[in-house]
Amino acid sequence: QVQLAESGGGLVQAGGSLRLSCVASGRLFSNYAMGWFRQVPGKEREFVAHISWEDERTYLAESVKGRFTISRDNRRNTVYLQMNSLKAEDTAVYYCAARETYYGDSWSPRSINYWGQGTQVTVSS
Repeated sequence: QVQLAESGGGLVQAGGSLRLSCVASGRLFSNYAMGWFRQVPGKEREFVAHISWEDERTYLAESVKGRFTISRDNRRNTVYLQMNSLKAEDTAVYYCAARETYYGDSWSPRSINYWGQGTQVTVSS
């Protein structure tokens, strides 16, 4: 079992920045590929970014490329999502995700083994 706990959400003006953190506990963190999804009411959970466990390869959704960065610190069992140049359409609940098998393209929410509880990000225009 892996437990994931997100933090760092909040209210920010358009053009601003936030950094989300996700701390993992339980099984060895470095065995999992980690990612972020987001969800707005009435819509399916949407893939945002992921990072591999070995060589820290990253992959980001087109909608956030050039603005968001994902990173991880295996010593701290933590994955980060740095969000810059935020837009109103980035408003969502952001979820941390852990996946046992790495896949280099966009992830489906059905492929995720563990989820965090989510943290709200609100961008005011």
